[in-house]
Amino acid sequence: MTAPQKSAPALNTATVGLSLLVGGIGVWTVLAGPTELLPIHYNAAGQADDWGSRELVGGALVGLALLTLLLGGGMALAAGRTDDPARRRALRYAQLVVVLSIPLVSLLVASASLTGTTDISGALPMALMSLVILLIGAFLGRVGPNPFVGVRTPWAYKSRLAWERSNRLAGRLFFVIGLAGLLTAPFAPRPLGLYGLLAAIVVAAVWSVVESWRVWRTDPDRQPF
Repeated sequence: MTAPQKSAPALNTATVGLSLLVGGIGVWTVLAGPTELLPIHYNAAGQADDWGSRELVGGALVGLALLTLLLGGGMALAAGRTDDPARRRALRYAQLVVVLSIPLVSLLVASASLTGTTDISGALPMALMSLVILLIGAFLGRVGPNPFVGVRTPWAYKSRLAWERSNRLAGRLFFVIGLAGLLTAPFAPRPLGLYGLLAAIVVAAVWSVVESWRVWRTDPDRQPF
């Protein structure tokens, strides 16, 4: 794939386009969506355990669209203003992760809620969730220091080496988790497959946080607190 800094117009277009798509679905949901209560929350077993109105679902989608536009657009503006090529590249990768996470998760949520799906532990929902995790993992390791995306621990902010290694580890773990989820989704017993996916995400997050502390502690160039 072409490096983000070389395809900035396409990335900016994707940021705006996906924001408009998610926001448009949100507005449609509020004005003309299903009138019955819609599932809005699922437990660890993938079963719907809370319901809400179309106004609540549509409003949440509009909010997520605005969040995508604000974060993605903000990073695009910051990347365009910096003279440091490495900083610009890191911000573009952060923008890419935003575009691959918030809008895609929003579309998954919208599809499940608007179709009245009460069980997301099946093969197709698991495969779609795993695909999003895989895509995030593919680029997370290249994200540079920023306030919104990546392993943002106090130690990672005090050591560039800790940031790079912890985010690289998180990216690899998420990629492997997503790939494993894709391969096993058709065969995983329900809801054990979803349990495994969620547990793996938690382990990856904790491992990456610990890695940021470990590298900071041994980095001779770290900044003190």
